Amino acid sequence: MGIAFGSINSGLPKDIVQQIVEAEKMPIKQMEARKGKIEDKKALVGQLTGLVEAMRGEILKNKSARSLRELDINTGKSSQVAVTADKNIAEPGKYTLSVESLAQKSSAITNGVEDKDKTYTGVGYIRVQLPDGEDKEIYVDEAHANLTGMAKLINGDPELGMKASVVDDGKGGDEPFKLIISMNETGDAAKAEFPHLYLVDGEVDIYFEQERPAVDAKVKLDGFEIELPSNKATDIIPGVTIDLKKAKPGEEINIEIKEDVQKIGGKFNSLIDNINNVLKFIKEQNSLDEKTDTARTLGGDLTLTTIESRIRSAIFMPIQTDAGPMRMGDLGVTFQRSGLLALDQAKFEAALSKDYKAVSQVLTGKYSMEGGKTAGFMDNLEEAAKTMLAQPTGVLTTRKSGLQNNISQIDRQIATRQRMIAQKEDILKQKFARLEETISKIKGQGAGLAGMTSVPGTQQLG
Repeated sequence: MGIAFGSINSGLPKDIVQQIVEAEKMPIKQMEARKGKIEDKKALVGQLTGLVEAMRGEILKNKSARSLRELDINTGKSSQVAVTADKNIAEPGKYTLSVESLAQKSSAITNGVEDKDKTYTGVGYIRVQLPDGEDKEIYVDEAHANLTGMAKLINGDPELGMKASVVDDGKGGDEPFKLIISMNETGDAAKAEFPHLYLVDGEVDIYFEQERPAVDAKVKLDGFEIELPSNKATDIIPGVTIDLKKAKPGEEINIEIKEDVQKIGGKFNSLIDNINNVLKFIKEQNSLDEKTDTARTLGGDLTLTTIESRIRSAIFMPIQTDAGPMRMGDLGVTFQRSGLLALDQAKFEAALSKDYKAVSQVLTGKYSMEGGKTAGFMDNLEEAAKTMLAQPTGVLTTRKSGLQNNISQIDRQIATRQRMIAQKEDILKQKFARLEETISKIKGQGAGLAGMTSVPGTQQLG
């Protein structure tokens, strides 16, 4: 009776090596699972880092008294002026202004011609006496002997300090096109004269039909008359620019400049939102139950405790002001039961309106001749955020680095294990190949033996 060897010569499963290798890979799968959990934690640390960076960015935008400040300007909806203020210079105040007359440029207009491009005006000179007293002559050749050409010559010479344009006077006459020449600057100091248009052999005579002299603007500020070289006043109120739009002699405009408590409140509310984003993240991570996989979250992590502690410390720290020590609670900032901050906007704006200087000092600190600058709330909070993010010692930096080190260590362990398995797989393949060869030989010998016992007349042994 023959010997049975199964599916291959050895009688072992065909995928025996693969089965052994897969069994050897089980620790790798466990390491990869552990690595995945650490990567989840690292991603959460990165998310928290982004929230702290956003909070710090909001602080840095408004950290100084000047960057925090906003001004509100009220002109009673006057159409005569447009008023803007540099918040770094301007101070609150009330002013009365009247625009008596606007500044003008020196200008002149010619008589009309039939066609701005085709009417030949002749060759010659345009003579202008500039504000510095210098006489300037502009040569008009045949190629420019029309209104359009003369305008190009004038506009093409920046040293003249003037511009020219061709206009249709809109009166519907046979000669509607005229040349207007104007100096670039307004005011008495920019006064120029247009004494001559000396052109010969033209189809028509061209001359300055009308001139308008340059004059200063005149305004009254709090009843006192002031002359201005242009229609933009930048010096009469420090840090305030007044664009004069229209003159209405004797009509007073009330200008009020004050702190814009709503805009400042909006800035501070944005900072509170950014702080709450950090606190909310911490709260969510610390919300644990029996289903929470703490291996994948930061729940109970010392990093969270440290960050929350530093934020709370900055919020509760008393700040010295000229009005005495104050806390954030005096400005309407309180902690809710949820652990998040709430800002009473009405209380904050009321505090700003009552004593802007004190509120500014609470938020941004104050300067003194003796002690220099003392820290305000934003200074304290920014310093806390900076230490959290510091390289390489910040609490967030070290936590992220530690998690990355763990990941790198697992990667090395996996690589080592994979090399060992690859080596073992090669050895097993060689062993089973030799086994196959040996079994094959034994099987061949057994077949030969069986053939001998089946020959007729052969005597059986035993």
